[in-house]
Amino acid sequence: MINFLKNILNNQNSQQNEDNNKNLELLCGLMVEAAYTDGQIDRSELNKIKLSLINVFSEDPIEVNLVLEESVKNKNNSKSLHHYTSFINKNFDEDKKLLLIEALWEIVLSDGKIHDFESNLIRRLSGLLYISDVDSGNARKRALDKKSKK
Repeated sequence: MINFLKNILNNQNSQQNEDNNKNLELLCGLMVEAAYTDGQIDRSELNKIKLSLINVFSEDPIEVNLVLEESVKNKNNSKSLHHYTSFINKNFDEDKKLLLIEALWEIVLSDGKIHDFESNLIRRLSGLLYISDVDSGNARKRALDKKSKK
């Protein structure tokens, strides 16, 4: 009986770890996609992705480094926005989606310029995540405020 309970608990922990890894992979993939929208990924964008995943989404720094490295390698094999947003809509609440949009704005702004493709991507993502233009604009303002304070 004790072994049976241990197996159940181990399976639950294993499932939680798989879910956490899936979250990290999708978040990282989406952030790399946003950073690469202008055709290049700067060191400042990679650092911002790392910091966002660790500080905002409370991901493990070691895992972040591994997944980020893999995401950058696979940046040309990107998935559709629907792939990312369908998972996020199922698993994230409104506040976490807003944090994601703000983090994406910070990544896009980290290289000092906003390319039209980058702002278009975030606008499309906001729509797919059911984030209003007002909320997305407010997230952009918060990201700009953070950048100007540095």
